Amino acid sequence: MLTHTASAACSFLALCIAVSLTGDCLPAAETDTPPDAPGRLWVYFGTYTNTAAKSKGIYLGQLDLASGKLEAVQPAGEAPNPSFLALHPCRPLLYAVAEMSNFNGKGSGAVSAFSIERTTGKLTPLGQQSSGGSGPCHVLVDRSGQCVLVANYGSGSVASLPIREDGGLQAACSVIQHSGSSVNPQRQQGPHAHGFVLDRANRIALAADLGLDKILIYRLDADCGKLSLNRPAWVDAPAGAGPRHMAFHPNGRWLYAINELNSTVTAYCYDASRGALKILESLSTLPEDFKGGNGTAEIAVHPSGKFLYGSNRGHNSIAIFGIDAQSGKLRPLGHQSTRGKSPRSFAIDPTGRILLAANQDTDNVAVFRIDPACGGLEAIGETVAVPAPVCIVMMRPLE
Repeated sequence: MLTHTASAACSFLALCIAVSLTGDCLPAAETDTPPDAPGRLWVYFGTYTNTAAKSKGIYLGQLDLASGKLEAVQPAGEAPNPSFLALHPCRPLLYAVAEMSNFNGKGSGAVSAFSIERTTGKLTPLGQQSSGGSGPCHVLVDRSGQCVLVANYGSGSVASLPIREDGGLQAACSVIQHSGSSVNPQRQQGPHAHGFVLDRANRIALAADLGLDKILIYRLDADCGKLSLNRPAWVDAPAGAGPRHMAFHPNGRWLYAINELNSTVTAYCYDASRGALKILESLSTLPEDFKGGNGTAEIAVHPSGKFLYGSNRGHNSIAIFGIDAQSGKLRPLGHQSTRGKSPRSFAIDPTGRILLAANQDTDNVAVFRIDPACGGLEAIGETVAVPAPVCIVMMRPLE
């Protein structure tokens, strides 16, 4: 079901400015901010530039963790359809997909690289490379900071691109084309790769494919950035589910996937020694009495490991679940309106205090305070205007 093409890529020394005890690079927001310390974060927003909202590219705001106030949202860097973003784990670098189907006259999208200005957070372009397929919709930097992984929704392929010493990208060293179909005749006639996640060891890369109802399992050689199929090579999702994005529990033993087509979350048990997944259960993200159309989008586990959140586009809410500490199974805890339409993405700050929800169709971002005892969400202030927001990433200011 897969074909694989690859070209040689040289390994290089990753220049990390923050290193964990395990040797992995980690974002400054995770390593330098104790859970009980207030402060400010830079918040970057990926957007669509081909919409009526007239976005200019990537936007930057500042979040006060004590008050929950989000302010000073301004353009940070121009880019075409930078719908999904990823921060380098240990250097002032940001990567964005260019979600399109024609790059330099060829049938692919692109990945853009930027350096982050230390005093302002503004972005300086470092160039683009082909994403290896059309319609790239998700990008991820490996934990050692040596390569970028990208999922191409349009072509149903995944690719890996080594990071140069200056932070720019080399051409893809792995491009892997998915093939097959599933049961939904409108959405699953072919593959649609939709998201990546890495295990704690930075050894296994998992790719959700909405069109195949599978999570593909790859081995990652971070030194050269090359992907290769694992054995086992995939796990089946429930038929017609349409897996979209995934999130690991902090303990690394449980994986949660949000399914766009049937509005569910599936919990998996993860065997790190084999890179294997086993389904534990699937639960709806919607209230029992909801009758309208819906498609899920984002998923995240709270830093405490006690709660899981997923976004509903249609019901326009964040679904809240409790996580059983022994089994990893979920219990529904309710829903919170996102104060807008089509919450494409949301993000939780590294201290676990604040959740930001990006409402794509109403051009606004809502801010919520997280109750550490029950996981509930309380709206803070007015929503903040951001044109066609799609993705949210956060980091501590560099200076």
